Amino acid sequence: MQRLAAAQPIKPETPAVLPSIPAKRYFTIGEVSDLCGVKPHVLRYWEQEFTQLKSITRRGNRRYYQHHEVLFIRRIRELLYEHGFTISGARNRLDQEKNGPVGSEPLPVLIDREKLKEQLLNLRDFLTYS
Repeated sequence: MQRLAAAQPIKPETPAVLPSIPAKRYFTIGEVSDLCGVKPHVLRYWEQEFTQLKSITRRGNRRYYQHHEVLFIRRIRELLYEHGFTISGARNRLDQEKNGPVGSEPLPVLIDREKLKEQLLNLRDFLTYS
């Protein structure tokens, strides 16, 4: 009787360390694929799923990406592959990062400090003399 091997989870081809991004204005989809450790068809799919990701198309529908888009693709990859986010979860997280975290603004002061100090002194006196 032949035993079947247990199914192993599919892991994306992830290099241990991603290469540094060269100082260029535009990158082809193949270059971005190598720089981000993601296959070209995945990049095309992500363009449909993440509206913030827009490549420039020139000469015969060839896609070109700019430096900031390569960084954005690396962030998407990190959320999906390293942190285990779903596509919609990654989309929500990226929207939060763009707009700032919820509740990041300081709360308004609701009570006057002098009034609070007076109330605390009264409470201290009450507890001391009770």
